Amino acid sequence: MALTSLIQRFRSFVGGIHPPYHKDLTDHQTIRQLPLPERVILPLSQHIGTPATACVKVGDTVLTGQMIGAADGPVSAPVHATISGTVTAIGMYPHPSGREVQSVVIESDGADEWVALPKRDGIGGVDNDTLRGWIADAGVVGLGGATFPTRVKMSPPETAQLDTLVINGAECEPYLTADHRLMVEEAGRIAEGGALIARILGVGRVIVGIEDNKADATVCMEKALTRLDPVRSGRLDVTVAVVPTKYPQGGEKQLIAVLTGREIPSGGLPMDVGVVVHNVGTAAAVSDAVLLGRPLVERVVTVTGEGLAAPGNARVRLGTPARALIEAFGGGEQVGKVVFGGPMMGVAQFHMEVPVIKGTSGILVLPPEAVTLEDIRPCIRCSACIEVCPIGLLPNMISVCAEQLAFAESEQYHPFDCIECGCCSYVCPSYRPLVQMIRYAKTEVRSLKQKAPH
Repeated sequence: MALTSLIQRFRSFVGGIHPPYHKDLTDHQTIRQLPLPERVILPLSQHIGTPATACVKVGDTVLTGQMIGAADGPVSAPVHATISGTVTAIGMYPHPSGREVQSVVIESDGADEWVALPKRDGIGGVDNDTLRGWIADAGVVGLGGATFPTRVKMSPPETAQLDTLVINGAECEPYLTADHRLMVEEAGRIAEGGALIARILGVGRVIVGIEDNKADATVCMEKALTRLDPVRSGRLDVTVAVVPTKYPQGGEKQLIAVLTGREIPSGGLPMDVGVVVHNVGTAAAVSDAVLLGRPLVERVVTVTGEGLAAPGNARVRLGTPARALIEAFGGGEQVGKVVFGGPMMGVAQFHMEVPVIKGTSGILVLPPEAVTLEDIRPCIRCSACIEVCPIGLLPNMISVCAEQLAFAESEQYHPFDCIECGCCSYVCPSYRPLVQMIRYAKTEVRSLKQKAPH
């Protein structure tokens, strides 16, 4: 393996913002191992695509790692028990998206008894289709938040001409440090997983993108990559890329543009420019699935915010209710707002029993005094939203069209190219909910197209 220049520095993208990052609350906090939850709520929809189908019933005894939801369709992923115990309910429960979805509830027996994992002595002679199958069986999805089933993302069409894998360690969202700590403490898992993904995709170049506010993570990743088994890593050309700290540096389109100089066309995908992007957490999960036969039952989560006495990072079993985590990190009864994710792209929660799922990178807890509600005022045409949009859109015009119910007219402003990063809403002096209005426009335009005669 050739490690290109060990570390290279890159310029940033056009647009974006520099919000207060508040990462100092947890970036030095090592990953905690929390006690097993007494109960988990496991939604059968923890990924983009068709929800899994329950393959257990109320009263069943299950083991940790046992499949409880089978993948249903070409774009789906299985769900596994994250504790051992008894299935006590299957029904509709709150989901971090704000909806209620079909979920399996398991009461712990306290034993954490695992299902028998397969023994794998080596993967040198294993074909790529088998590796994809192992990853699919483990229920691995994108852990950066998109939750796209990893098997699907690693099965590009034969016409795709891929040459580059980007491992996304930017973690640009304020407050969140789960990926940062994973790179510092478990860089080897990420490096192994990245090499496996590159092998399956058949690409020869790997770029690990890390923002320059994570110097310790950069050093740890560089060391881990140099230690990769040359038999396993082959002749990979690897670059550890240091990119400027700016939000939303971790967006796929922005990171690809910065690291490769390639621009994804409107309505296109990274593979259209020869690139596939995977989050560092996804790479680590791929390593576990292939080398250990271990399904995805836990992930690293940042639990942070000024509403906590002792914010930090923890390895959390999926399905753990938010309330249990907030209490574990010093949260009291006086909580102003709970957000799954970060302040820019996260979703505020209405229920403290909402569970951690595969895409939950953080839980942000704000005190009551930090939560304010401003009056929404008319657009003053200041163009601040246009200047910060990392895609180069006109957020003001899309929102005005949505406000006036002129959804057909909004299409000329390309609402589907919006990555919903929130930069426009952040800088708007009129406190307009621009991201929400753009989402509204997207939903209504899709509806119009579905109703249109073919």
